[in-house]
Order: sequence, then structure tokens, then C-alpha cells
Amino acid sequence: MTGAVPGGADVLRAAAQSRAALGGAVTRDWHAPVSELDWTIGEVVAHVTGATLWYSVDLSARGADLTNLTITADPNASPERQLDALVAAAALLAAAVDAAPPDARGFHPMGAADASGFAAMACDEMLVQTWDVCRGVGVPFEPDAQLAAAVLGRLFPWVEDSGEPWPALLWANGRTEWHGRSRQSSWTWHCAPLVEWQP
Repeated sequence: MTGAVPGGADVLRAAAQSRAALGGAVTRDWHAPVSELDWTIGEVVAHVTGATLWYSVDLSARGADLTNLTITADPNASPERQLDALVAAAALLAAAVDAAPPDARGFHPMGAADASGFAAMACDEMLVQTWDVCRGVGVPFEPDAQLAAAVLGRLFPWVEDSGEPWPALLWANGRTEWHGRSRQSSWTWHCAPLVEWQP
């Protein structure tokens, strides 16, 4: 890990882990729906790629109005091209995160995020939605526990992982039950700087 909060290297690590897992599904039909989601596999991966690209732009724009800009990824591209695009988007965000000054902030609906917030959100998108796809196609996926712990601590500082950061992260994202806690029907990130979080 790169430290207490996710940074550029962690974005690259999440992308590599997602690509490795999703690579086990390239022979599947990427137009097939993903269980419990309204999207196909291709749409899930395109969403993650597009979100990661947006994070790099929003961080770089420092809060400027970008309503004139459109960023999308093609959900109908081949699986191999989609995975290449995901890794490329992660590389762009990693560079933006590592180049950002400590006071850099960018727009996000859940709060003006700093570099670590954007890095954590991208990691969360990649890891959790890779799990969504893998669960649907029967491909096992569990990311690096240290990476899951860093993302959980950065975006969900109110959740104790109890030594199980990956199950805790899935629960925090409304994916599963966890230690007797019901599956959440709604959830939110804390993507603004951690110093602004009030317990």
C-alpha cells in the first residue's frame, strides 16, 4: 500500500486486480445482464471506465463547471478493448492524483473530493463492480485486503472492518449482509477530506 489513504499506485493496483478477474469472463456474453443490476456486463465495465475518467477530469478541473464536456465508454466494444480502456483510465487518474497539490479539490455530488477521495472512489467502483460481474458469471474475486481496508477507511470511516475489510466494504456499498447487519438499501461515500468528517 502507499499509505493510510489510497493514492495513484492503489488506483493502478485496483485496475490490475479488476482486469485480472474480468479477464476470466471475456469469453462470456458481455451483453448479458448482471445479476441484481439493470446493466449488462459491458455496461458495468463501461460505467466504471467512464467514472474513472471523470474523476481524473474533475480533480484536474479543481471544481470548474464542466457541463460542456461529455465522457463515455462504449459498452459494446469487445471485452478486451473495454479492459484496455479501464486500465488506461486508471493510469490517467493515477497520474492526476499523484500530481495534485494537497489542497486540490474537485466536484463530486457527495462532496468536494480531494485526491485521495477520487482515488478511493475509483478503487471502490473497480473492486465492487468487478465483484458484481464476477458473482454473476461464477468467477471468484476477492481483492487485496490492504487495498480494501484503505478504501473502506477513506470512504466509509464510520465502518469498522473487524479484520474483514473486503466483506465490510461490500456491506458498506449495499451489496451484502454482514455480521448480522441487514443489507443496506441506500449508502453514501465520504469523499471530502477525512479531516472534514464528523463522527
